Amino acid sequence: MQAKKRSGTPSAASSSSKQPEQFILFLDESLDSGSVATALRAAGAQVERLTDHFAKGTADEVWLEQAGKEGWIVLTRDKRIRYRKLERIALKMAGVRAFVFTGGNVTVLETGQILVRALPRIRAICGKVAGPFVYHIGRSGKPLRMD
Repeated sequence: MQAKKRSGTPSAASSSSKQPEQFILFLDESLDSGSVATALRAAGAQVERLTDHFAKGTADEVWLEQAGKEGWIVLTRDKRIRYRKLERIALKMAGVRAFVFTGGNVTVLETGQILVRALPRIRAICGKVAGPFVYHIGRSGKPLRMD
């Protein structure tokens, strides 16, 4: 009996193709709201909240390091992060991908809606751009790179 001839095409099971990277959003203390988390989850995002992992008031350097290890995409409202040297260093060292909501004086519900509108762009950026990076998201929901 002859051996079965192989097609030469690897099966999906033996393929070494790269698995899609997980897409988990991390809400820092400034955005750690049930309303924001609920809106993002309803839009299909997986969300981790700071208070699910750390006490309120945990130093940014601590949770930034963990976010980097986990590959979480940080959402924050802390506009001053680009001016705080220790936070910038921690963000870069941890390889964090961060989006800073800079939408001004809006309600928590409006913040959630704006971030939901921004989700497709956030996903696209994270799929194309390696961290670390910081983008800001204004009321338009369009992320812009911060340098």
